[in-house]
Amino acid sequence: MFSLQTIFGKGDKFYGLLEQSAEAARESAHALHELVTHTDRAPVMAAFASARAREKALAAQISEELVNTFVTALDREDIEALNSALYKIPKTVEKFAERYEIVASRLADVDFAQRAQVLEQASGVVSDMIGELRRGLRIDPVKKLQDRLQTLESEGDRMLLAPYRTLYVEGNDAMRAMLAKDLFELIEKAIDKCRDVGNIVYSIVLKNS
Repeated sequence: MFSLQTIFGKGDKFYGLLEQSAEAARESAHALHELVTHTDRAPVMAAFASARAREKALAAQISEELVNTFVTALDREDIEALNSALYKIPKTVEKFAERYEIVASRLADVDFAQRAQVLEQASGVVSDMIGELRRGLRIDPVKKLQDRLQTLESEGDRMLLAPYRTLYVEGNDAMRAMLAKDLFELIEKAIDKCRDVGNIVYSIVLKNS
């Protein structure tokens, strides 16, 4: 005899899959911070590859489970939106890692660590927000986390402009400036992807409150 709880998705597997996906995104952001603060990059690149592979597998599993599951605790379109948004965080981080590995020797004195730390913090907030989904869609704690995420995004925007005076106005190496700009903007893009996840979670909570 089938359990009604199983049939109607009360013990919804998607919470766990989304939480694992958010954790993989957080791990990739942590690896980015390690990459720009440590000289021995080989172990860190392996961590990128591991987090990215895990995120990719989880995204595929969530998509497959959506096809095979009759009823879900969250609306299907919300799960699909979260799956897509979470997938883009480590994907963007991986782009940074690949490019940074190539040009790091030319950018040895450029500070990416502060911005990477903001990204790591933002990914941690995303993980907390995804965790709130299974706790009953409570608007107050989610709103506080959303406000925190918006503050981190604003901080990232502010910090994006700070190095440009040195790189463009005071520097005399145009190629170096362009390489640094590309990497700064990838970190900012990853922070924006965290914001996108937060916006989706907040809209889900508002819709169901």
